[in-house]
Amino acid sequence: MTTEDETAGEALAGGMANAGAVFRRGAWVERPAPHHARALHAHLLALKESGFDAAPTPVGLTADGRERLTFVPGDVALPPYPSWVLTATALRSVGVLLRRLHETAAGIGAGPDVEWPQDLADPEGGTMVCHNDVCPDNVVFRDGRAAALIDFDLAAPGRPLWDVAMAARYWVPMLDPESAAAIYPAGLDAPARLRILADGYGLSPQERGELPGVIELATEICRAFVARRVADGDPVYVRVLAERGGWQRWDRMRAWLAAHRETFTVALLD
Repeated sequence: MTTEDETAGEALAGGMANAGAVFRRGAWVERPAPHHARALHAHLLALKESGFDAAPTPVGLTADGRERLTFVPGDVALPPYPSWVLTATALRSVGVLLRRLHETAAGIGAGPDVEWPQDLADPEGGTMVCHNDVCPDNVVFRDGRAAALIDFDLAAPGRPLWDVAMAARYWVPMLDPESAAAIYPAGLDAPARLRILADGYGLSPQERGELPGVIELATEICRAFVARRVADGDPVYVRVLAERGGWQRWDRMRAWLAAHRETFTVALLD
């Protein structure tokens, strides 16, 4: 979904932090540059040089603090999410794509003296750069399968399992039914979908046993992230929090995840 402006180019819809500030100009996309843009661009270029072709290629930085990246063609789903992006085939392909990213990133490392953003970073840290925000809004699809990842602004070092847990929150989704109903179709089988994602990624038995607990921790990190944005008066997060049930929603998610931990573990290991 896009709008046209002769001077700014084609405004690309979606996102929260950069909503209304991302534009396509032909083969390029221009967007606000994160504070660590030079290090992030170096990482994206290293991914490409190592064979990972499923991410934007950095073009450069502008004098007014924006970054230029190559435009990645395909379909991106926005909330409320349509059924085509939530098929079993689509879900499995997200796991496959995330595994490809991790296998490439593991050979690159995080780079020395980089101030990676800690907003959604793995609290245990790590030497491999995770995406940390693999939600439907940040995955480009072609022919019903995940083909590329975009928006690496929150990428930071961590464990591969952390990135899988973060992705599971959005793609299963790991939400109680009332919360999920706000932006997802009804009737999604969370335990079965969690198993599909794990199978697509190729998690080991040990990682499968750990995943439900890591998802609970990731949910707490996401809650803290929202709390900081709301405390700072960010109008986007203040509005979304109010529209989606306030802090009661987060309390409900926490209780639901804890109550179903064993169900998810059995589904992953059975």
